[in-house]
Amino acid sequence: MTKKHTQMAVCHVCQRQFEASLLKPWIAVRPAVSTLIVSAAPGWEDGKAICRDDLVKFRHLYVEQMLAQERGELGKLERQVIESLDNRQLISQNPQDLLEKNGTFGERMADRVALFGGSWGFILTFTAVLLVWITINAIGILAKPFDPYPFILLNLVLSSLAAIQAPVIMMSQRRQETKDRLRGENDYRVNLKAELEIRQLHEKLDHQMAQQWDKLIELQQIQIELLEERNK
Repeated sequence: MTKKHTQMAVCHVCQRQFEASLLKPWIAVRPAVSTLIVSAAPGWEDGKAICRDDLVKFRHLYVEQMLAQERGELGKLERQVIESLDNRQLISQNPQDLLEKNGTFGERMADRVALFGGSWGFILTFTAVLLVWITINAIGILAKPFDPYPFILLNLVLSSLAAIQAPVIMMSQRRQETKDRLRGENDYRVNLKAELEIRQLHEKLDHQMAQQWDKLIELQQIQIELLEERNK
């Protein structure tokens, strides 16, 4: 059995040897990225090739420059999107999972209390307790009411409940604001990544179309030359 010979080639940028199948040829690299490669490694032209690591580095630089021109200084979210493009990783995250992971026991309890406090179950239960309280102390079911009219103890209970419920609801609202912020950041990252990938896809298609047109023009010229030779 003959041993298969592996063809090797040199990366134009790092000058290391790789299998030819692992290198990207000059013709497969988009013109905008090729411009950056030329500025860093002169002599990048037809017949040359580049390894994946160097190509990812120049693609990263190209996307950074493009975003910087359109949006100004890049922030943390934009850099996360660029890194996900290079690594081919998912960037979407579930805000609820992040909050559950980083939230404290008190914050989770505040969410549950606020959820119950804003439900019909709480309203109906509290109304029933008030009616029973007033009925027992006003009608005189007991020989000695524990909170006779004007229901001073009831007013104290209601004031205490309102004083406790207000900060709990504020804690829950703050958690909801954090959740909305995380959801907005997540949507922004996903939309930006989709926009960049669609733009790169269009550039690749335009690049391939331009190459096909060049080949068609070259074939036409060859056909014309052959016809001219036959007519001589």
